[in-house]
Amino acid sequence: MSNDSMMTLNLLLIGRTQSGKSASGNTLLGSIDFASCLSLRSVTTSCSLGRSCHISGLARRSGSQLTLQVQVLDTPGYPHSSLSKEQVCQEVKSALAQCFGEKGLHLALLVLRADVPLCEEEYDHTTQLVQELLGPKWKDYTAILFTHADRVEKAKFNTEEYLHSASDTLQKLMESVQQKYIFIDNHATILKEENRRALRKIMAFLRQNNYQTIVFR
Repeated sequence: MSNDSMMTLNLLLIGRTQSGKSASGNTLLGSIDFASCLSLRSVTTSCSLGRSCHISGLARRSGSQLTLQVQVLDTPGYPHSSLSKEQVCQEVKSALAQCFGEKGLHLALLVLRADVPLCEEEYDHTTQLVQELLGPKWKDYTAILFTHADRVEKAKFNTEEYLHSASDTLQKLMESVQQKYIFIDNHATILKEENRRALRKIMAFLRQNNYQTIVFR
């Protein structure tokens, strides 16, 4: 298989404790690489890299079908129950350089629960952390990943209605990342379909950036 037909997709998950980061990472990989459970404290205390098997039939580039391998970097939540902001930031910075290095990061996914309002303080914490990690171009390389999409459906909202009713704080964040968002149901009956649907959306975001990455040295 030629290098032109292969692509490694590098993704970063960022979000608060119990937002569904690790479960979303498992959905994106199509496997169970990350520990995910209900807890009253932060479960993830260090970064962890997961890799998918080779995936075909999702995207084309320069007229040829791409075979993808997805790499997902799961991170400690922030705010964290036992780590300071400085400790979380240093842990993620080190992992980004070690795992992605000069090949770079394609996309950071801000993981938010669709059933929990985004407050101004969380918005400030989250955007400050992402800016510190990714630098001044963070908006071009960041999308929102909404978890618990099943609860939006149970409330009889479609995604457009849900976003239309969102708070000013969430609307501001959506505008910052140029309306790049994904809804994901980590408890879907057929997780393979959820995996493919999410990855197709992510590939569309990458095409907008001409598949460029943020490099870490």
